[in-house]
Amino acid sequence: MTISFGVNWDYKCPFARNAHEHLVTALKAGAEWEVDFIPFSLTQTHIEEDQLSVFDDPDRADDLLAVSTGLVVKDLYPELFLDAHLALFAARHDHGKNLLDWSAISGVLAANGIDVDKVKEQIDSGWPKASYRSGHMKSVEEHQVFGVPTFFLNNTATFARIMTRPNGDPGYSIALIERIIGNISEYPELNEIKQTKISR
Repeated sequence: MTISFGVNWDYKCPFARNAHEHLVTALKAGAEWEVDFIPFSLTQTHIEEDQLSVFDDPDRADDLLAVSTGLVVKDLYPELFLDAHLALFAARHDHGKNLLDWSAISGVLAANGIDVDKVKEQIDSGWPKASYRSGHMKSVEEHQVFGVPTFFLNNTATFARIMTRPNGDPGYSIALIERIIGNISEYPELNEIKQTKISR
């Protein structure tokens, strides 16, 4: 039976990186899921009400580049999206690249066999920003989403912070994500559970 759910992302967040690495590992191993990858802006969540939205402020245009790139790749190159998606997370969190810099993003695209000029042309056309804004605002307005990664299932939105990265066992990633999805669907009364300290 196929499980359908959504998960949001912003490449800035290491916990989103963890969750999406598990998602991609599981999907590549054949997990029977239909996953909707939903854009979210952590920058926008920290903008005061009297300030310009990140989507309208020309001085913050570079802040939209990375996720907009992900949206373009997902639309134009769906067969390459999962690898490029993880590569953008890795560029930020494993290699310390600045994803406000188009040269860093374009390097990831080129390394994954994606036409850099075509992606930039699409970004400049404006639709990726509109799609980014729409995905972010719908999450906030309909579900009061505040961060990433948030899982969307059965008209609910649930923030879930995963502390581990995949350990080479796809079964572990599949079980972990299905445990989260199972808790959301089977125990809606469970609103929050959090360890008081992080084991190291």
